[in-house]
Amino acid sequence: MKAKFPVLSALALSVGLLSTYAFAANPETVTIGYQKANIFALLKYRGTLDETFKKEGIAIRWVEFPAGPQMLEGLNVGSIDLAATGDAPPAFAQAAKADLIYLGHSPANPKTEAIVVPKDSTINSVADLKGKRVGLNKGSDVNYLLVKALEDAGLNYKDVTPVYLPPADARAAFQKGAIDAWVIWDPYLAEVEANAGAREIRNAEGLVPHYTFYLASRPFAEGHPDTAKQVVDELSKLSDWANKNPDDAAAILSKSTGLDKAIWQTTIKRLPYGASRMTPQVFDEQQALADTFTRVGLLPVKVDVRSATWSLDKK
Repeated sequence: MKAKFPVLSALALSVGLLSTYAFAANPETVTIGYQKANIFALLKYRGTLDETFKKEGIAIRWVEFPAGPQMLEGLNVGSIDLAATGDAPPAFAQAAKADLIYLGHSPANPKTEAIVVPKDSTINSVADLKGKRVGLNKGSDVNYLLVKALEDAGLNYKDVTPVYLPPADARAAFQKGAIDAWVIWDPYLAEVEANAGAREIRNAEGLVPHYTFYLASRPFAEGHPDTAKQVVDELSKLSDWANKNPDDAAAILSKSTGLDKAIWQTTIKRLPYGASRMTPQVFDEQQALADTFTRVGLLPVKVDVRSATWSLDKK
């Protein structure tokens, strides 16, 4: 009979730990990384999440980042709890052993990124890029678009000369003719089309889905699952509002970024907002992205995307 008591004690301890996990206290502060042009910026300036969390005694600290890779570095070292980036940065972060979780994703939005050339360029197709200088942000979503577009045209990544530049520097290089083509995303895509007459030769339609992913550090997502779920739910409500009120959303993002409201109106027309939990199909598509980057040598190791599955999504 005595042998049963340690088993019962262990069982009681396990139940106690599970109860503690399931009913974890709300965090005092949630730190969210955002970029001026992404959905978390819209959430910040509307203030709805702040209002919701304030009622529960939770404060939000908003931290601005210039791009997704830097934001996910912050997520990895624990300086932020939540982030939203495009497809590529999470794969690079996982390759660097970042302990992150995919909380959810936006609808696919392939029209919001494209390869553009100057309006008077002799380049008329992706095949014409052979031997050309192509500007892009290394490790970004458009890096994946370029690889897939080249392969679709019978070329490979070594057939072009990548010129790795952040958007502001690439915009200047494009204007000066220092690069022959530029692979870029909205709202910078809409801006260069409107103000420099840039001409699209290929967007991501039929090549790559292009998602925004909602991400969390594993300690935050697993330690405060209800709070993390609330954020995804609030992003879904915000998306419904933005899709129904595109002019109001454009006005907010114009103020956030300093870009004309008309630029954002163009962007939002081809950007469906949304927030859904991860599905096997989306994980498969993200795994295809990671495998492609490994194959062409941009990622040094193979990445298991599903290792970043949230425990709430595991069957």
